[in-house]
Amino acid sequence: MKEFAQLRARLAELAAHSPQLARQLAGVALDSPADFARIPLLRKSDLSQLQRDDPPFAGIAATTRGFRRLFMSPGPIFEGEDRGSDPFGAKAAFAAAGFTAHDIVLNCFSYHLTPGAFIMESGAHALGCAVIPAGPGNTEQTLAAIAHLKPTAYAGPPDFLKILLDKAGSPTSICKAFVSGGALPASLRAQMEARGVKTRQAFATAELGIIAYETDGADGALEPGLKVAEYVVLEIVRPGSGDPLPQGQVGEIVVTQLRGGFPLLRLATGDLSAYLSPGRIRGWMGRADQTTKVKGMFVHPSAVVETARRHPELGGVRLVVRREGEQDAMTLIAETAKPSTALAEAVAATLQATTKLRGRVEFISPGALPNDGKTIADERPVG
Repeated sequence: MKEFAQLRARLAELAAHSPQLARQLAGVALDSPADFARIPLLRKSDLSQLQRDDPPFAGIAATTRGFRRLFMSPGPIFEGEDRGSDPFGAKAAFAAAGFTAHDIVLNCFSYHLTPGAFIMESGAHALGCAVIPAGPGNTEQTLAAIAHLKPTAYAGPPDFLKILLDKAGSPTSICKAFVSGGALPASLRAQMEARGVKTRQAFATAELGIIAYETDGADGALEPGLKVAEYVVLEIVRPGSGDPLPQGQVGEIVVTQLRGGFPLLRLATGDLSAYLSPGRIRGWMGRADQTTKVKGMFVHPSAVVETARRHPELGGVRLVVRREGEQDAMTLIAETAKPSTALAEAVAATLQATTKLRGRVEFISPGALPNDGKTIADERPVG
């Protein structure tokens, strides 16, 4: 309760300076931790339009003053970098990856308009590391810098590290890597570690900075999943809603980050994961935005969730879209312990009301749906 009281006090403080945050809090009485889930989501997918309607930051920050840097990420989405040491919370993640003040870090994230390189650079600087601002590409020039300056550590996308190692041929001075911004399958990690480069990864976004990162156990072996950064509140919610899911259930990552002058309250990232245990999540598990066009109309996951919400007899639900007789066809697969014809007819009527399209309803036993975070499954053939 002490942490909730601190969170509530911080939100009240920020609401006076962040119109967007104030709008989200309007009408929500935060009397208990459970009330936090009643705060409307701010969807990352909406930020670009919101910022066009209310420049420069959609009211997240009322002004551009006070920031060290101003960024434009793909979308476009505009962000501000706070002043001070380690504004993106990367220091702890670098330390967990084995970086120390003695390392020289080759930073291969982009320095052009986007914050990626500065997220990493600020964390390395906070540890006391020297940084080579390489950026992506320019492989031959980067290899020349490696040969002369002998960096011991790499920060950047995992695929570019493989390119550098492959082109270098012989072993380089790099013996550790902190990667993000791309997939790190077990096979790729194994290749890099076989070449003497201990490789650890983080989950981060331009708006939020470091969200979660890998850690090692006391024996030096990689621990399962990723540790949630201490300065964020991370929720896993049912895609299409803001309802928190229990531990183990796959859902959308929603993050609250209230540091500095760019506070973000319940930002729905559009990425899927699940809690392994308190404070640890699984890695990236896909995208939550499953909006699908059926018979020329968009069907949103929120409509499917709303259908289930109106029928307490239902558990998990999934809308399956197929092609039948050269036409789109929808079937709502719903978990229930009490199937009946009357319930199926009532659910079908609700589905039509929420989606404006007709669909069948099929019941399955509770817990039978796969735990993969899907609310809409588009099974129509491609091409």
